[in-house]
Amino acid sequence: MFAYEVGAGRPVVLIHGFGLDHRSLLPLEATFTRVGGWRRIYLDLPGATGSPAGDVAGSQEVADAVVAEIRGRLGEEPFAVLGCSFGGMIARHVAHELRPRVLGLATLVGVFVAAHDRRAVPPRTVLRRDLDVAALLGPAVTQYREDAVVESVDDARAFLEYLLPGLDGADQRALELVARRYSLDREPEDAHPEPFRQPALHVTGRQDHVVGYADAWRRVEHYPRASFVTLDAAGHNLMFEQRQLCAALVADWLERIRRDA
Repeated sequence: MFAYEVGAGRPVVLIHGFGLDHRSLLPLEATFTRVGGWRRIYLDLPGATGSPAGDVAGSQEVADAVVAEIRGRLGEEPFAVLGCSFGGMIARHVAHELRPRVLGLATLVGVFVAAHDRRAVPPRTVLRRDLDVAALLGPAVTQYREDAVVESVDDARAFLEYLLPGLDGADQRALELVARRYSLDREPEDAHPEPFRQPALHVTGRQDHVVGYADAWRRVEHYPRASFVTLDAAGHNLMFEQRQLCAALVADWLERIRRDA
């Protein structure tokens, strides 16, 4: 499995969303650089740009592959894990399977209910249109507008730099296979019902029509050391639409881990 590694200190594994690659999480680099003390390991999941799909044909196999990759790279070294969207579901699995070694867990617009028709999601909402994004994005404007809630030229540029390369580079056949078996065998909180007591962070978007926010909040009692935050004016592209708040929340999570270490 391909990994982009940068920095020194405690390891933190970062897991991207469905159909993207590790570059989608690189906007967090500014936060890690400012905080300091973290070795960042950005994975490309099977079927993403840098990692062949191999025999992976479902989310459980993706999750198992990530657990094996972390064991191979880190041995028994403690680490934190952060996942975005689909990567949030995988990160939850990792955090519970390897709990004795996990320093903390964060999810950004994480998947908490795999089946799309069972998710509690708000209606599709666009709070602001920006006519300039169409000229900037060209044909890619359709992909950008699938999730955009607050359109802006800055976010459109970020889409071109961080999201579109992964979308274009993904193994579509592998994605189709995983999509058919999108659910884990068991939800991590059900498979390991004892409360997760390490510092955690779950950030959701109030206008996120893809995964919503309510399903994450249903797990609040499982995470007694978690910050649960739902941000207004934020959809599934929350990392761009609310970048300053998102960065502050991730920095706070990292500081809580540092204090506990």
